[in-house]
Amino acid sequence: MQELIKCYGCGAWVKDIKGVPHKYIGAAAGCWEIYGEILAKEYGGYGYPDPTHRLTADTYAVQHPGQPSRQAIQSVNVHLVRLYLVLEKGLSMKQATIAMTRVLRHAGKFAWLEPPQPNGRITVLDVIKAQNIEEHMKVVEAWAKDVWKAWAIHHEKIRRLVRQYLSE
Repeated sequence: MQELIKCYGCGAWVKDIKGVPHKYIGAAAGCWEIYGEILAKEYGGYGYPDPTHRLTADTYAVQHPGQPSRQAIQSVNVHLVRLYLVLEKGLSMKQATIAMTRVLRHAGKFAWLEPPQPNGRITVLDVIKAQNIEEHMKVVEAWAKDVWKAWAIHHEKIRRLVRQYLSE
């Protein structure tokens, strides 16, 4: 039987497999493998369900922030921006992506945001269990809201980024 380890990003108990899953995403290789299975479902079986797919990417990136580095800082900030714009401001994914791109132009000014503990209670283990597109979309939305809520300590910083860089 495969041994399990706790993913240092989301806390899910995943297979202990070898490998470096991503350059700056902070996930155990077993968690990254499940994320890959989720993406395969989205791209293949579910026909790329945008905006759900983008919520999947944003949520995973924020839940697996990695270690302070230019790329990790940029990733967490920009994915939190899009979660904020979609979940709190009610923007469409297309509008949020355009706004996120404008904010991203200032990535050099982003700061490291210390990840919350726990970093959400819903994980890839919950998402992978979805049996159909409707269930998948529902779980991904709940996951995104759960992880956004976990980052509450940094919500005002994200709101300020948006106000500052979208008002230019």
